[in-house]
Amino acid sequence: MINMLRHPVFFTGFFDRSIKWVCQTHSLRQSKPIKFIKLGKKRPQRLPKRLPKSHEKAEDQKPVVYMRAVIENISRILRFSTWALACEQLENLSIKWDSFTINQVLKSHPPMEKAWLFFDWCSHLKGFKHDQFTYTTMLDIFGEAGRISSMKYLLNQMEEKGIKIDTVTYTSVLHWLSKDGDIDGSLNVWKEMKNKGLALTVVSYTAFMKVLFDHNRPKEAAAVYREMIEAGCSPNCYTYTVLVEYLAGSGNFKAAFDILTKMQEVGIQPDRVACTILVQKCSEAGKIPVLSQTLLYMKENSLILRRPIYLKALAALNMAGKSENLLREVNPHFSLEGSIEEANSFNIHPHIDRDILINLLAQRNFVAVERLLEGIMEKNVQLDATLIATIIREFCANFSSSGAWVAFEYGRKAGLNLERAAYINLIGFFMRHGLHEKVVEIVEEMGKMGVLFGTYLVSILILRLGSIGMPSFCERIFYSLPGEQNNVTYTALMDAQIKSGFLDKALELYSSMIRHGISASSGTFEVLGMGLEGAGRSHEAEIFRKQQKKLACTGYHKGLLIDHNLCSALFDNGYKVAY
Repeated sequence: MINMLRHPVFFTGFFDRSIKWVCQTHSLRQSKPIKFIKLGKKRPQRLPKRLPKSHEKAEDQKPVVYMRAVIENISRILRFSTWALACEQLENLSIKWDSFTINQVLKSHPPMEKAWLFFDWCSHLKGFKHDQFTYTTMLDIFGEAGRISSMKYLLNQMEEKGIKIDTVTYTSVLHWLSKDGDIDGSLNVWKEMKNKGLALTVVSYTAFMKVLFDHNRPKEAAAVYREMIEAGCSPNCYTYTVLVEYLAGSGNFKAAFDILTKMQEVGIQPDRVACTILVQKCSEAGKIPVLSQTLLYMKENSLILRRPIYLKALAALNMAGKSENLLREVNPHFSLEGSIEEANSFNIHPHIDRDILINLLAQRNFVAVERLLEGIMEKNVQLDATLIATIIREFCANFSSSGAWVAFEYGRKAGLNLERAAYINLIGFFMRHGLHEKVVEIVEEMGKMGVLFGTYLVSILILRLGSIGMPSFCERIFYSLPGEQNNVTYTALMDAQIKSGFLDKALELYSSMIRHGISASSGTFEVLGMGLEGAGRSHEAEIFRKQQKKLACTGYHKGLLIDHNLCSALFDNGYKVAY
């Protein structure tokens, strides 16, 4: 494979798809008719017309709205408003809805469901039709979220509507199919691209090579590489990085480093990503000579490592009994940390770490905050719950899922009892991003720390997870909060089980609720009755309908608990809460 790389490489330029043309219009002054003036009379002078000063100031002070601000505003609406409210706000915006604007909004990564609702809403706008760019971006969002069936549905829509499906679209599809484990689907997409005679680019060739490498098909990947060269496509830095990753992963470290050398010979400088991959693989395998060569290149080109990779390299050097000097010269920002043993025994004073974190938060340097927090967690430095809650709030407000999770992990490891608002922030943030496993872990931590969640919020969370077919997560939330097990949460879990097709489990829950001395409400009977009727078990449904009617006859509000009112308000369409 190394011999394949001996060829000239030409740099390729990347241009934005949208090019803004600035057009200047010139207005022609219409000539006035000539008026004859009698001799001896002076022509009266006319003062030039001027606008009032107040009007001039108003024109001068008219704010300039840039497209970036418009897109950020729309993205903010989608993130923080319910869809019903978002629709009203979107309709009131006085902007021209075109393909570029809609595509940029989708690329701002709003929550997946909101992105789809927005995409569908745009399709009903007067004078607008989705094109290959908006379809490809929405298709990519579904692929990244693992919604492969939805991605295929959009692809079929493009074919049915005659929308052009280009190389970019097909490349995205084959990439996400591979991530989902469907290698056959990726191969079929590649064949379809070639059968249609599409112009394959270095990006599509590289993406397909990575698909083949990831599924342990190196010979086929090598054939694709040769085909790319024969087609006149020059490899770019990412192509070489894919080769480095595969060779290092398969234990061929010398060949991987040789690729870094060949890249320089053809005029492409290895970037931080390629070097980091090679350092990580060498550290894990204990290949010190190649590790040292890579670090020397990084030193000469002022490239640094991320802290986790730095620690792996440090551990490998210590284990091999080699000097750490070169590694520290490459990463001077870590040079004060000492060796791993020193790092474990040496603790910076907590107030110093706290001051640094506060300063970094004030500077909004969230990447640095996350890295520092990771280091503090490894050193077991104790921080207070108030600061961690503030960090969580800031990370959530700035859409940093990794940073928010690191802050939560620190609080959990340190045994901090965070304020309820911090946990709610995390739950809302991860729910919007579809990270449901993390949501359940946060709720379980709240249960362990004795933080009150609230009946209404527990019920809404269970209903939300149940509506997307995650009954196991619903059960974990329900049983992790024994203090919140009441008529409302029991009914919410029954509803989640029924919607997931587990009607008998819902009936068992009902029996368990009665055994624990919790009485049913009208909403409980409504949920069970509807579930049984939907399953064709009308006779059993009638039993619950009779109990519901009997409860209605005795009066809803006299002597009923607040939980019953809330349950009936949530689940019984015919029920009205009276205060």
